[in-house]
Amino acid sequence: MLIGEYTHSIDTKGRLIMPAKLKDDIGESFVITKGLDGCLFVYSRTEWKNFEDKLRAFPLTNKDARALVRFFLAGAMECELDKQGRFLISGNLREFASLEKDVVIIGVLDKIEIWSKDKWLQYSEKENMEADEIAEKMANLGI
Repeated sequence: MLIGEYTHSIDTKGRLIMPAKLKDDIGESFVITKGLDGCLFVYSRTEWKNFEDKLRAFPLTNKDARALVRFFLAGAMECELDKQGRFLISGNLREFASLEKDVVIIGVLDKIEIWSKDKWLQYSEKENMEADEIAEKMANLGI
C-alpha cells in the first residue's frame, strides 16, 4: 500500500527522486500519466494493467469514454529508475502539472500522486476540513 507525503526537488532535466519508502511498492519500472486535480498519477506495472483493463471496458461508441481514455493514455509514459533512484518526467507532463522545482509526492493506496508544491498547498488548504465534516463525509460514503 502506498502512503505518506514527501517533498523533493525536480532537477532542470526533469528528473525526480523516488522516495525510498514508495520505491519498494511501486517497483523499478512504472507508468506516469496525467492525473486529476492537476497532479500526475504514477502506477506500478500491475496497477497500470488493472487501470488499462478498466479503460478497455469502456464502450468505444461513448464520446465521454473516448475522451477519458485519451486523457489518460495520450500523455502516459513508461519510466524506470536510474542507479540514483531518479526517473525522468516528460516536458508535457511537467507542464500539465506545473512542475518546476519543488514537488510533493504522496502515496494514495494503489498509486502515487506528484504535485507541484504550490498546487498541493492550495489543494490542501481548500480541502482542509474539520473532524466533524470528515466524519459526516465518511458516513455519506458508508465508512
